[in-house]
Amino acid sequence: MSTTLDRIRGFLAEHDPPTPCLVIDVDTVLERYRTLAATFEGSRVQYAVKANPEPAVLRALVAAGASFDVASPAEIELCLAAGAAPETLSYGNTVKKPADIAFAHRAGVREYVVEAESDLVNVAERAPGAEVSVRLLVEAPASVTPFGRKFGCAADQAVPLLLRAAELGLDPAGVSFHVGSQQLDTGAWDLAIASAAKVFTATAEHGVPLRRLNVGGGISVAYTGPAPAPADYAAAIGAALREHLPGQEPEVVLEPGRAIVAEAGLIRCEVVLVSRKSADDPERWVYLDVGRYNGLAETENEAIAYRLEVVTDHSTADGPVIIAGPTCDGDDVLYQRTPYRLPLSLRPGDRIDILSAGAYTASYSSVAFNGIPPLRTYCIHSIHEGRPPSAE
Repeated sequence: MSTTLDRIRGFLAEHDPPTPCLVIDVDTVLERYRTLAATFEGSRVQYAVKANPEPAVLRALVAAGASFDVASPAEIELCLAAGAAPETLSYGNTVKKPADIAFAHRAGVREYVVEAESDLVNVAERAPGAEVSVRLLVEAPASVTPFGRKFGCAADQAVPLLLRAAELGLDPAGVSFHVGSQQLDTGAWDLAIASAAKVFTATAEHGVPLRRLNVGGGISVAYTGPAPAPADYAAAIGAALREHLPGQEPEVVLEPGRAIVAEAGLIRCEVVLVSRKSADDPERWVYLDVGRYNGLAETENEAIAYRLEVVTDHSTADGPVIIAGPTCDGDDVLYQRTPYRLPLSLRPGDRIDILSAGAYTASYSSVAFNGIPPLRTYCIHSIHEGRPPSAE
């Protein structure tokens, strides 16, 4: 049976597209989604479109029965064009213009997330009768790529917002939170669910029972280090629900993005330059044709340490390197503190594969900085074993 890497490298060997490029194996996307849906049986799994909005990815997930977390009118249009039903879309971004809400409502979107009264009023005016959840600002262990304090409000603010939603004729469905992307500590959900439970109790005391708990994303994948399995997250979330919401069975919603697409993708890139800054410098600088501005934004602060594999054969002798991108910008340095070693025989023109690169790469790519185009993306499908993958 072929593996994700077998299929992607088979496509690259046959077609040899220009670098840098991202190749997504849609079969792996579906396998990851189905694993999460089975592991969190009875929960709604809605894909965070921002992770990778490729139409082929969205079409496959629509066919598999997924729901979708959207953050803009453009993402709504992409999902609808892929065949998603409007009722499977949740507008999860708490920062949105009144015109964006009106657009979503006209498109049939009925679920919104808010964190401030002004946004709540806008939803009531532009999407009357809509379902709303309030996003909580939760204290959680630091994730690899944390959100900080950008999103959400305190629990004592969430309660009056939900009561106000009922007064405005909206449907106060529940609360949401996010413990940070690539969250390696499964205990983070316990703290967040404990906070959410206080809101459930307080609103019920005022005659507004809640029915939905959106536990966000954050399910991690293994890059260069280990990560908990989906079952570990499910066990931790289930235990927290039993402890903090005993006797209640809220509808649980998850919003994974990285956990669905990261391991389905590979970036193939080319070495542009290998340099030593001085004769006695122990580290070589290796410049790639992909960097922070055309696909590797998550290397900021060296947050995500991708696994690199040199494609061509080299001697076994290696040495420490600093890895940088191609742009004329001093911030386009990927790894200085994170230790990487590459073959001493590495030369310009050699190809390197960046593994588990399906999430937050092409979707973060800038448009034409230094004239460099966005990251080319190819999506491949294997019809069945024994046949080459098709691409789009």
